[in-house]
Amino acid sequence: MSVGSMSRIRIAVVILAALVLGACSHRGSSSVAHLPPAAPSASDPSMEEQTTRFLEHKIKRDPEDFIALNKLATIYLQRVRETGDLNYLSLAARAAGASLTTLPPEQNIGGLVALTQVEYASHEFITARDHALRLTELEPNKSYSFQMLGDALLELGEYDKAEAAFRRMEELGGIQGLTRVAVEQRTARLGALHGDTEVAQRSLTNALNIAMSLPVPPRETVSWCRWQLGETAFGIGDYQTAERCYRDALVTFPDYFRALASLGRVRAAQGDLPGAIESYERATSIVPDPAFVAALGDLYKLAGRDKEAAAEYALVEQIAHLNDVNGSLYNRQQALFCADHDIKTEEAYENALKEYAGRRDIYGADALAWTALKTGRVAEAQTAITEALRLGTRDARLFYHAGMIARAAGNSSGARNYLNRALALNPQFDPLQASIARRALNSGE
Repeated sequence: MSVGSMSRIRIAVVILAALVLGACSHRGSSSVAHLPPAAPSASDPSMEEQTTRFLEHKIKRDPEDFIALNKLATIYLQRVRETGDLNYLSLAARAAGASLTTLPPEQNIGGLVALTQVEYASHEFITARDHALRLTELEPNKSYSFQMLGDALLELGEYDKAEAAFRRMEELGGIQGLTRVAVEQRTARLGALHGDTEVAQRSLTNALNIAMSLPVPPRETVSWCRWQLGETAFGIGDYQTAERCYRDALVTFPDYFRALASLGRVRAAQGDLPGAIESYERATSIVPDPAFVAALGDLYKLAGRDKEAAAEYALVEQIAHLNDVNGSLYNRQQALFCADHDIKTEEAYENALKEYAGRRDIYGADALAWTALKTGRVAEAQTAITEALRLGTRDARLFYHAGMIARAAGNSSGARNYLNRALALNPQFDPLQASIARRALNSGE
């Protein structure tokens, strides 16, 4: 194994150990237009670092300074969003825990907010929901309580309740500033889940414009909006717009790992294999997220670099082992990787089944359906994929899975319908799986 691979394994070990402590061409008709021009961030990272050091020193002198602890937890959580480094999640969990040990939630709303955010970032969505509910009781007239509640409910698949929480959030939040950005972001998410790409694009554009109008536009928020606009465009096969959005995100935030990985994916869709590999290599050097690592392995395989592909796949499995020991953050990614590559499919199915028992969102149903198919449980796969499609989400991967399940069940017309929908929507949705979809469709079975 190369020194680089060993280094990334060590990074993955650190990241997952931290959980213990805290936790092609232009297609489609994209409506993304009139976006503000991309520009470097006006924020000052050195000032942010000074603030962090100041708070850390303050807490060292007074470990019971719950106000400083809450502020520090918020900063650490922002670092998680910016860098993907889960060491900061561990630090945020420590700070929130220390704050609430010093003063209980009833007198320490900030501590409970920080704890709820840590739980959400750690994919502990049930406890995040419960604590967000407590916040709505303690602060019934504050929009952020309902924002966190809606976020957790959305991840748990309780979509009607999530929409109700977001409506209340909007009623309480006003019409300007970061609260309005947050409302537009969630409207976009709901639009995408319900298959309304135009709503998703319009709301994300609104969020971006509002964020850019702030005195100091927050770089992660701006880059996230641009990245999500790229994801929406990619989802409907508009690769040119997607690439532009990803590159714009990287202008504001040059090492934004999400945009780097997505840029690799769209380069692969456009047939630029070397460029795709380069982007994924940069992304995985920052964050060895198993989805990024697996995608890089697939690209190496397509490039005939089998030894390097095997090393990436081995790294995914190493992360899976650490995940089993230290937490469940990557359960779904691991299950889908195994199902896609037909390895350890029984274990993948068990993991997907276990996760879906507590987190019944449509993508959990999809993971269960795909792993059930790969273990020969066709009837169960049919039931689960029906759940995955229940909102009308327009996602080529969902349609692909539905097509392959219909094919296995002997439903030739259903298989053709779903596979055609997948490839018409996004013909290069995945470097390996899209090819399998085309072969299945052309086989005529």
